[in-house]
Amino acid sequence: MSSPEPGAARTLLIDPRYCGPPETGNGGYVAGLLAVRLAAPAGASGRGAAAVEVTLRAPAPLGQALRVEPAESRSGEPGLELRDGDRVLATARPTNLALDVPAPPGFAQAEAVAGRCRAFETHPFPRCFVCGPDRAAGDGMRVFPGWLAGPGLAAAAWIPDASLCDAAGRVRPEFIWAALDCPSAFPLLEDPEAQRLEPLVLGRLAAQLHADLRAGQRVVLSAWSIALEGRKGIAGTAIHDASGACLARARATWISLA
Repeated sequence: MSSPEPGAARTLLIDPRYCGPPETGNGGYVAGLLAVRLAAPAGASGRGAAAVEVTLRAPAPLGQALRVEPAESRSGEPGLELRDGDRVLATARPTNLALDVPAPPGFAQAEAVAGRCRAFETHPFPRCFVCGPDRAAGDGMRVFPGWLAGPGLAAAAWIPDASLCDAAGRVRPEFIWAALDCPSAFPLLEDPEAQRLEPLVLGRLAAQLHADLRAGQRVVLSAWSIALEGRKGIAGTAIHDASGACLARARATWISLA
């Protein structure tokens, strides 16, 4: 099943293709679906809109109708909730995203280190739609971060598949959110001492999309550690095109299940 269009009925059904951990939706993808509805209720793409912060409170089940309902955010601005019956799975609200983005590596440099980082080699969710090594081309997004010790970045070369695009050939916003999600965990886990934190799950993602991304376009995803605080890790991530222009950026908060 394709992702619902913005402005569709206030329900979501997450196709099993878009899993993260087994039997649950990929966190970035779920966050993106909710963010699109908050940023563009009239049906716009969500690109160029204000940043949105999504907090994931419980795993979103696959293949089940979930409700999207209005909810007032802490600042009094309109927000949204994703619900499974009476249980709140996620909340979305507008936010200001203050994030310094480091210069990205080149596509060839990112491609050369694909999968070469400690956390990828011990991947806890190999069927993850975004970064799972067990997903075939044309099925998963196959975003495989590697470690660049010099700049202290996890980086991945990515060429989006046409199945992720709308009728105009633009990558749908929820898949850009998904791409911003998974790579951000890898720099947090590069230190061998951080292995005690595995597995990590996404707790919060604040993102802003600046420009379109198209099928077949070569882009680089880069991610960097911001802080480790007990069982919580905070990281930044960004997508750059071949010219070095930033197409999207995000700040992710990860929670350890260990």
